Amino acid sequence: MMKRNVTVVHQLGPRLFSTSTIRTTTVVNEPPLRIGSVGVLAEWVSGVRFRSTLALGEEQKEKPKSEAVGSYWGVSPVKMTKEDGSDWKWKSFRPWEAYAPDMSINLHKHHVPTTFLDKIAYWTVKGLRLPTDIFFQRRYGCRAMMLETVAAVPGMVGGMLLHCKSLRRFEHSGGWIKALLEEAENERMHLMTFMEVAKPRWYERALVITVQGIFFNAYFFAYLASPKLAHRVVGYLEEEAIHSYTEFLKELDKGKIENVPAPAIAIDYWRLPADSTLRDVVMVVRADEAHHRDVNHFASDIHSQGHELRESPAPLGYH
Repeated sequence: MMKRNVTVVHQLGPRLFSTSTIRTTTVVNEPPLRIGSVGVLAEWVSGVRFRSTLALGEEQKEKPKSEAVGSYWGVSPVKMTKEDGSDWKWKSFRPWEAYAPDMSINLHKHHVPTTFLDKIAYWTVKGLRLPTDIFFQRRYGCRAMMLETVAAVPGMVGGMLLHCKSLRRFEHSGGWIKALLEEAENERMHLMTFMEVAKPRWYERALVITVQGIFFNAYFFAYLASPKLAHRVVGYLEEEAIHSYTEFLKELDKGKIENVPAPAIAIDYWRLPADSTLRDVVMVVRADEAHHRDVNHFASDIHSQGHELRESPAPLGYH
């Protein structure tokens, strides 16, 4: 029996007396271990492990939390500041990505549908507007939120497909990959802004998931089949967006929607004055949509003339 117990201790010794256990364990007045009982051995092991875990837990509780996450790989967050020296608190975009939008853009431009594909694109968008008008009516905050969840999809899909095409054909894209991804990111920032103004209800969130899933797949296959049609659809969608934001402004001017202070993220993203209001935000968002309208109609025109996008320099940074 004694020989068997000694063998057990010999086999378990490296595990029982490992460095990790000894470093985290302090044993005070521990009774001598009797080799003659395996039960005592098990009790001693469980006691050591329990106290080890308890001590480790206490150390973790006392350890102060660090805001920055350290990285073995050398990837560490960089503290950034605004031009006035105050801390930059946004992680989704950087100070150099903020911009002052061009408010002088013509809001009344319209592409008159002439070809068969143009008419398909035009009436498709008009058909999509009808259920939106019925569902949201004059709740323009929620309407804008829904609009931006859809408007941010085409740029990402188009940029992704152009990216894959560039890889397959070993050719440049003329900057259009970046231009379309910029558009998608800009539309997403619109959504992040309106999330601060209009809180979506549960059924509106469910509607977003449904609409986004359908629209993503529909636009994906439409772009594969005809980039000319896909960009024309987006051009007309942006025209409808300009109309919706114009109506939004009318409701604000009538006092039917409260002109609350602009969200902090909007002030930093568009470099707005500190005292800006919701009306100022809607104005700059509408200007962004007008620029997206121009870019997508321009892209469709390039295809209509028998050329590829890479043959014409992309309007990078066109806001």
